[in-house]
Amino acid sequence: MPVEQTQLKEALEALKETGVRITPQRHAILEYLINSMSHPTADDIYKSLEGKFPNMSVATVYNNLRVFREVGLVKELTYGDSSSRFDFITTHHYHVICDSCGKIVDFHYPGLDEVEHLASHVTGFKVGNHRMEIYGTCPDCSTKETH
Repeated sequence: MPVEQTQLKEALEALKETGVRITPQRHAILEYLINSMSHPTADDIYKSLEGKFPNMSVATVYNNLRVFREVGLVKELTYGDSSSRFDFITTHHYHVICDSCGKIVDFHYPGLDEVEHLASHVTGFKVGNHRMEIYGTCPDCSTKETH
């Protein structure tokens, strides 16, 4: 079974366990998030699914994303004043963000877990989590700049 199918199945189980009803829209939004590598905005999700669900509104998408966030399936990414983007939570990962087009790409670096231990040791804080973003210019925008 492909990873995406397993993730969708587990996510739907997690929703059921918390008493959230699985509507066709919820299923489709969740599936879209799992398969999307682009960290979509609510508007991106709405535009991709409106053909399949003509009666669905942007508010429906937002409400479902809020439910997914509360259940712990989705992370809301807010950078600057642009629209929030949504990320299906898999493993701990970090984001590289393009200053030109806003594209967000995941990368994994397990070594950063040590930062939490060090921060806790040095400050005495009980560290819960951390967040790191790296900014630069993506390959597509770099190519445009040189032409």
